[in-house]
Amino acid sequence: MPTIKDGKLELLTDKNSTLVLVDYQPTMFAGVASGDKTIIRNAAYCAAKAAAILSIPVVLSTINPQNNGNFLAEVTNLFPGQEVYARAIPSFDAFEDEKTYNAFTKTGRKKMVVSGLWTSMCFAYTALHGLKEGYEVYGLMDAAGDSTPDAHKYGIRRMLQVGVIPITVESLVSEWMHAWTNPKAGELVKEVYSRYGYMIGMGRS
Repeated sequence: MPTIKDGKLELLTDKNSTLVLVDYQPTMFAGVASGDKTIIRNAAYCAAKAAAILSIPVVLSTINPQNNGNFLAEVTNLFPGQEVYARAIPSFDAFEDEKTYNAFTKTGRKKMVVSGLWTSMCFAYTALHGLKEGYEVYGLMDAAGDSTPDAHKYGIRRMLQVGVIPITVESLVSEWMHAWTNPKAGELVKEVYSRYGYMIGMGRS
């Protein structure tokens, strides 16, 4: 459940959350048949780009890159020099990898925004792990995809049943930004909204 602090709902901000992206790799994308791959790819990129602009910590994880390929280059290029954690054990749960989980916990933030490929597997299991550890977990649903529409749908339902909070990329970026008075608003319009949120991008460009 969302945090209530001093009687008020505590929203996502650039100071209290971390973005975790799991397995955006060529082989994983090739198996997605639940939705438009371009939309999924753009959503993951836009979330990462907004995080980079707002200096929000990002954790990137891959499974078996030797066979599945490297993490999406347009995302990793946003964070030059940052390690992408290739899981030491081929677990569907990214947080079972010690380096990945430690990278997240070292941020000291209690709100976890997570997405990945595929919805019902690596995304869901990582989100559930975050819940078990007591974190407030937000699932970035439009950045996710699965092998079939049902796998995606029921993967989301499973997460919602246990307390993952659903969010979409435009809502996420807007919550992080908070208001058009944010000094980074212009950059977010140019680099994020104009790519994903056409009407907002046109209205503020």
